[in-house]
Amino acid sequence: MSSLTITTIQTDLSWEDKPANLAMFDRKIRAITERTEIVLLPEMFSTGFSMQPEKFAETMDGPTVSWMKQLSAEKKVILAGSLIIEAAGKYYNRLVWMLPNGQHGFYDKRHLFAFAGEDQCYTAGNRRLIASVKGWKIQLQVCYDLRFPVWARQSPAAGSHLPGIKQREEGGENTPEYDVLINVANWPERRNHAWKTLLAARAIENQCYVAGVNRVGTDGLGNYHSGDTMVIGPMGNILYQKAHEEDIHTITLQKPDLDEVRGKLPFLRDADSFTIIKEEPS
Repeated sequence: MSSLTITTIQTDLSWEDKPANLAMFDRKIRAITERTEIVLLPEMFSTGFSMQPEKFAETMDGPTVSWMKQLSAEKKVILAGSLIIEAAGKYYNRLVWMLPNGQHGFYDKRHLFAFAGEDQCYTAGNRRLIASVKGWKIQLQVCYDLRFPVWARQSPAAGSHLPGIKQREEGGENTPEYDVLINVANWPERRNHAWKTLLAARAIENQCYVAGVNRVGTDGLGNYHSGDTMVIGPMGNILYQKAHEEDIHTITLQKPDLDEVRGKLPFLRDADSFTIIKEEPS
């Protein structure tokens, strides 16, 4: 329980070509030889950041989620990344958290990127998701969510009731809600200063590890992505960063290091209290 090992996959994506992307990720994941517990894929890993959900959406029992389930079981790792999902007649940019035992949780992207028309194509989520792995609590987010600090802020709020996802045990208002923030993204290079700055800010203000997984390469709309996948420590220190190149990186996070920071610098106890009001689905 004192350590958690994650693997980030920073890669180019074939534009709106699900078979090619799934075959590529299948090769890359099967080639991982290091011991790891969580494998992270970018946002919309099977298509790229497509605004055509009517053409590429799947249900939760569709081929991509089935592929995640099979590979997660074979490799005995948690597999996580977002894809286009249709549910109850609506489209979602959904991060699927697949466990090796076949159970899964999911998080629907809360903040939709209106500048690219995402809000016209997809439905926003209305609840946060906090997963539990070996005693570590992990909050999951997607790309544009990173710009909204309240949505990431440590709070006494409970986690999720989704299958395979454990709710945070109440431990008092000063107990951190989570230990790791994961953000999977398609964040373009022209705004990469914001990406790098906000990842560090989320780590510092929430006294947690942050793992931001981005793609590289040019998408079908001509947007270039520099990657800049990063893993950041609770003091904002960069533990890993890679720009412009494809890369698969495995890193082990240490709980004692996190506990030491929180113990010596108990900033969270001085934070303002707040409540996130969850909207009911329309």
